[in-house]
Amino acid sequence: MEVDERQAGAPPAVVPPAESPRPRVVPALGWVAAAATVAAVGASAVLDAITPASARAAAEAGPGWMIGLSGLLLAVPGGLLVQRAPRNAVSWVVAGTGLFWAVDALASSWLTYAVQSDPPLPGASLSFWFVGRVGAWLLLGLPLLLLLYPDGRLPSGRWRTVSLTALACSALLPVLLLITPSKIADRRAGTGTPAAYDRLDLDLTSLPLPEELLLPLLQVAFPLVALGILLPLAVVGHRLRAASGDDRRRMRWLLWAGVVDALVMLAALVFPSSTASLDLAVAVGLTGLAVTIGILRPRAFDIDRLLGRTLVYGGLAAGVVVVDLGVLAAAGALLGNRFGEQNALVVTLVVVACVYVPLRAALWRIVRRWVLGEREDPYRVVAGLAERLERSGGAEEQLTAVAATVAQAFRSPYVGVEVEFARGDRLVAEHGRRPAEVQSLPIAYRGEEVGRLLLPTQGVRAQLVGGDERLLADVVRQAAAAARADSLAAQLQASREQLVAAREEERRRLRRDLHDGLGPSLGAVVLRIDTARNLAATDPDGADRVLRQARDDVAAALADVRRLVHDLRPPALDDLGLAGAVRQQAERLLAPRTAVTVAAGRGVDDLPAAVEVAGYRIASEALVNVARHAAASAVAVELVRDGDGALVVTVADDGVGIPAEAPAGVGLVSLRERAAELGGRCTVECPPDGGTVVRAVLPVDGGTARG
Repeated sequence: MEVDERQAGAPPAVVPPAESPRPRVVPALGWVAAAATVAAVGASAVLDAITPASARAAAEAGPGWMIGLSGLLLAVPGGLLVQRAPRNAVSWVVAGTGLFWAVDALASSWLTYAVQSDPPLPGASLSFWFVGRVGAWLLLGLPLLLLLYPDGRLPSGRWRTVSLTALACSALLPVLLLITPSKIADRRAGTGTPAAYDRLDLDLTSLPLPEELLLPLLQVAFPLVALGILLPLAVVGHRLRAASGDDRRRMRWLLWAGVVDALVMLAALVFPSSTASLDLAVAVGLTGLAVTIGILRPRAFDIDRLLGRTLVYGGLAAGVVVVDLGVLAAAGALLGNRFGEQNALVVTLVVVACVYVPLRAALWRIVRRWVLGEREDPYRVVAGLAERLERSGGAEEQLTAVAATVAQAFRSPYVGVEVEFARGDRLVAEHGRRPAEVQSLPIAYRGEEVGRLLLPTQGVRAQLVGGDERLLADVVRQAAAAARADSLAAQLQASREQLVAAREEERRRLRRDLHDGLGPSLGAVVLRIDTARNLAATDPDGADRVLRQARDDVAAALADVRRLVHDLRPPALDDLGLAGAVRQQAERLLAPRTAVTVAAGRGVDDLPAAVEVAGYRIASEALVNVARHAAASAVAVELVRDGDGALVVTVADDGVGIPAEAPAGVGLVSLRERAAELGGRCTVECPPDGGTVVRAVLPVDGGTARG
């Protein structure tokens, strides 16, 4: 789990601290650059509109505004970055690159417009020099961005050397183009300069260097441009592995931009058209957007989920396109020789439409199911789970069925289900090998968390979209129902066993008390009465003495009877009612210095016998704990009926409370067990202001306590 930088003592965030702010004019420069970018692209569009198509054809140039579109899409990101993070060099790279694209577009449009006049309009030679020589410096924008992102500083150590080498590789070609004469540059490119530029000064900054020197340098400089991109990518990979917290999120935003750019460029290669500038502009704009969000608001979206979706659906789309093109090419190759070139395309399209297109949707579903599982068929997943649960026996088999169903539905290499039962034990069912990092999703049943669903954190298949979350929620609900049903069945069986055991124990205790206590006592009384009768005529005093002993035996037997009756049901409940019996018990157990209040609400005197006895026992046990451990000066007992009719027993004291590390004693366990016997619940809490509050909710109608 990622840790917030402020808590983990990580390096400062990308945005500089506020204690030494720059002057306000510095952040405003970003919006000045943005305005200049928009103005330059607008002027370029106007020049393109008034330039005749014949002049553009003679200059062999396209519309300049399409070149400036990349800069236009960087204008707002650059302005935001410079305003919010002026100390970050990445902000200036984005804003400067956008302005550079716009100026290059304006220079290209002006050059095409200016050379149609005779002589060319002023600035034509300068525009040619900027487009053909200075424009090459745009190659430096991407390496700079990759090397400086996200904190605006080059990496340290050996990676700084790698970074400087990358910048040198990227800068070599622009430097050579500045000083290389046009004829040598054209000879290297294998092209010639259009005749429309013959009247221009094409070598404003060229140096009279020999061709034998410049051509080899140019041959080396072009491959080094690729190296100038590969080395920054290695630096990005290093930073991604070493980053944590928000910095890791920022690097993942850059990674997402790279994936999207790759998909855009792949589409441009697969479907070549005249919109290459538009494709490039889309890629540049998305990169600027990702960089801006990554630096300013890395937590604005869940980048891990977004990256996973992009990889999955982008990869699937690319695969389908490749298959489509492959099928089309294969059909054309097989049928072209038979029908000739003129009819081959028509026949190929007809065959593909009749044979392949009907199968395409099925193939698409098969591929998606292989990659993503059955998550797109929720009914099938839920029905399959229900069928598995019906065939499953115990709790472990049911949870294993849930784990296997989720793994199959989401093609996940690991799924774990943890369920905690009321009796305290925990059951874990797993499908697959558990990875180092897992994400935990709660399993709730009627608002109560009964367990957790464990899924891998990493991996494409671990990323869930909205539909996946809804399907997972449906599956989890079934898992919760199965877990709850098994838990309740186990509790029911345990309750039955405890009930039978308690009944037999109670019968044995009564038999023992009657047989060993009351029976011999009554037998002794009979013998004493017979003895007294025999002595009555000859020894009246002896008979009287024997009768007094018989009386004492009867009194002792009566005390035993009362004890047995009290154990079965406290007589005070019948004599005084629940509130009076609890009040009497409090006065008997607590010291005189402890102030006791017993409050009873309406309906407390009209309770079933089992609920009345349980409430009395719970209140008595809580008062015993107060007398023994709390050292309280005041105790408040409240007996009320809640909205569902359940009896709520609350015993609150102002004593020392219960230490957090103290284990639950026999008394606290007894409180919970007495409440659970009636389907209720009992909680023991220690408020922040001290004391202890025991609260028991006992259903009156035999239901389960809620709330």
